Amino acid sequence: MTQTFLPVEVKILDPRLHDWGLPAYQTAGAAAIDLFACIEAPMEIAPQAPAMLVPSGLAFNMGASSCAALVLPRSGLGHKKGLVMGNSVGLIDADYTGQIFISTWNRNPQGSAPIVIEPGERIAQLMFVPVLHAQMAVVETFSSETARGAGGFGSTGTGGAA
Repeated sequence: MTQTFLPVEVKILDPRLHDWGLPAYQTAGAAAIDLFACIEAPMEIAPQAPAMLVPSGLAFNMGASSCAALVLPRSGLGHKKGLVMGNSVGLIDADYTGQIFISTWNRNPQGSAPIVIEPGERIAQLMFVPVLHAQMAVVETFSSETARGAGGFGSTGTGGAA
């Protein structure tokens, strides 16, 4: 497996990360690094309450506009506990160099127990991705057509291949 590395500068804004874990890929095949909840005390997130921002204690300088970062939920927390991202996916632009915050939301139904986030808990992940900037050309008609055309939601059906 060939890996491409992008030099990224990281600021450790919360010194507890030196004990909890500095940004690192947990396995050779990992696509993202884990983000820790840099909070002072356990935080309760009530079901269906507005999303809450949790500091990560990290700031990054990607240095290149051809890169961005995505803040994603950790699969197990979303599936097993109902802790998901309040904004689905957080997009960090290359020119943002402030602290990364994690938008958290308890998707469980009203009446469920709150989700408790502990200081130092790994609650999200950060994935660096390439960015392509499009050069827009305004046209009256497209230069080529596709088989699908303007067929939108549900236009390809839901069954298996015939």
